Amino acid sequence: MGLSKDMQPISSPFFPHIFFKNQFRSKPTWPPKDTSLAGKVAIVTGANQGLGLEASDQLLSLSLSRLIIAVRSVAKGEAAANALRAKYPQATIDVFQLDMSSYSSIQAFAGQIKQLDHVDIAILNAGVRKTKLELDPNTGHEETIQVNYISAVLLCILLLPILKQKSTPQQPGRISIVGSGLAFQSKFRSRTASPLLSSFDDPKNFDILDQYNTSKLLGMMFLWKLDEYVSADDVVVNLVDPGFVNGTSLSRDLSPVVSVLMAVWKNVTARSLKVGASTYVDAVVLKGKESHGSYIMSWEISPFVGVLYTPEGQQITKRLWQETMAELRFADVQGILDGLKGY
Repeated sequence: MGLSKDMQPISSPFFPHIFFKNQFRSKPTWPPKDTSLAGKVAIVTGANQGLGLEASDQLLSLSLSRLIIAVRSVAKGEAAANALRAKYPQATIDVFQLDMSSYSSIQAFAGQIKQLDHVDIAILNAGVRKTKLELDPNTGHEETIQVNYISAVLLCILLLPILKQKSTPQQPGRISIVGSGLAFQSKFRSRTASPLLSSFDDPKNFDILDQYNTSKLLGMMFLWKLDEYVSADDVVVNLVDPGFVNGTSLSRDLSPVVSVLMAVWKNVTARSLKVGASTYVDAVVLKGKESHGSYIMSWEISPFVGVLYTPEGQQITKRLWQETMAELRFADVQGILDGLKGY
């Protein structure tokens, strides 16, 4: 069972207590100098810029043998890869196309990964933060929920049996899904809606500030249930929060005025890309089986959002799980999980 489940929920509000503790009082955990990823293969989604690119750089600096850059734009991915190839000529760096708004693209990507001889690490970093309601043309779902939650779940589950097959119980594969402490700020106004997933597509329920926060809360709920199906001896799956970081592209859809205000706020409070990306490396390299099914905030295994520990939260989590499995039934995700559990 994930350690986060066994913890007492945090009683302090996210703002200002948790936020300022994370940004100003927490100290990074860096890999020991003798840490080596020689012989290891890692996947990083959204690795052409920002945290994904910086995390890729840090993994390669630890002698990672092969990096898979998974991006929607192959041209942008190749530009990032070329810079990394020049810096780390001993590593093999490949670019695979992955569009997180397309189920068929995600399935095709997983098929490519299945053909690899070896894979050890996957960092599911790709994400969006939309400031207006945009329905995904492929699925009909609101884009933030689609990419940050539904598609991330699909990719995670498709990768699970692959990483299990290509690793050992002594050194199980690692999957880190990128979360956010803003989940603690989620109002989740449609929590009583039925069905739940389609409620996020309704313009009446769209909240510019809350949609992203809620997408990250849904990720916590998924991990809570996933822990019941996946053993840490097979694949270690955790949720990692990089904190509030400067140099990311999540603010690209903000209005010019809000973008300026955000830039000022970031200059005062944000972590650097190097520090933010170090949380990813910590989650997939330094953290072990003890982190399975848990939420990692500021390099420490931490409690989930308080609502998950309540009867109401458990009912919402159960409904969300059932609807998510139904949404993704075309990929037999429940069958994959049942197979991992040994049914």
